Amino acid sequence: MTDVRLRIARRDVASLSREKTIVLALLIQLFIAAFSSFLVVGLTSLYDPGSVEAGGLEVGVSGDAAAELQEAAAEVDGVRPVQFGSYADAQAGFQRGRVDALLDGNTVNGTIQVTASIPEGSIRSTLAVVQIRSVLESLERTERSERAEWLTRQPVDLPPEENASPYFAFTYTVLVPLLLFLPPFISGSIAVDAITEEIERGTLELLRVAPVSLTDIVDGKALGMAVLAPLQAILWIVLLTLNGITIRNVLPLIALVSAAAVLVVVIGVVLGLVTAKRREAQLLYSIVVLGGFAAMALLPEHPATVAAKLAVGSATTVTTATVVGLVVAAVALYAAMRRYAGTIDPERY
Repeated sequence: MTDVRLRIARRDVASLSREKTIVLALLIQLFIAAFSSFLVVGLTSLYDPGSVEAGGLEVGVSGDAAAELQEAAAEVDGVRPVQFGSYADAQAGFQRGRVDALLDGNTVNGTIQVTASIPEGSIRSTLAVVQIRSVLESLERTERSERAEWLTRQPVDLPPEENASPYFAFTYTVLVPLLLFLPPFISGSIAVDAITEEIERGTLELLRVAPVSLTDIVDGKALGMAVLAPLQAILWIVLLTLNGITIRNVLPLIALVSAAAVLVVVIGVVLGLVTAKRREAQLLYSIVVLGGFAAMALLPEHPATVAAKLAVGSATTVTTATVVGLVVAAVALYAAMRRYAGTIDPERY
């Protein structure tokens, strides 16, 4: 029976080459992993526009707090302050394009109030917003420090300053989890099709003539789809490494992806057996998997966080426990799926 299961698994995997949507999804992932060192620069600009050096930003400053604004702007990389004698002069310079943005600061009742002006509708506007925010944060930190001895009560603490590279953050918190968890989701979706198409075309009965039990058929189909995801993950990790992105704790990462693949494949197979219709099963699969992935935010560490921590080499006891828990859950649910398949009367299909 083991050979029969392997033959079914090989047949299903081989048939994927005829599924254009699946092939396209795999090629997109392959492209991202193969050229990640180049793509990460452009993708990071969407994740964090402030990471892009756009040739510097000239900011006009005016008002009676212009000196403070100029000092704060000088502390932000990529910002060059230009002081104007009056707000009218600053506006004229802004309109003529002499400066890219404008900050007008005035002291009212001991408080510095700043009015910011930026250009409309361009990528430079987004960059200007990010840089202006950094200038205002710098101004706030400076003012807090200088006025600390006159405060009658302690204000809310500012968030700590971060010096981490946005490329590092994007790579390990977005790119790596994306590449690792997409293959399991695709495998589960294929598992739905693998079961429902056999039922809808009437070929499930032909498989049973072998003779092969329904449990063996389910085993073979689930095996092919569950193995596909970790194999892809291994390839993605190799390509990321070749692009200079270090991936640590490879074995725990593969265990995490394998557990996720088994879990979603089990869900796909069971929904396929219960509904026996591709469209309904795919809809339910999408709802259940996406809902379950969101619900995992209730765990001490979300699987995406676990993947990021493992990849960067900062795993904790909770991280390891999460991986072990998912592996145990995957094994238990797979056994439950086989038991459920054994209780189904094949004649119902």
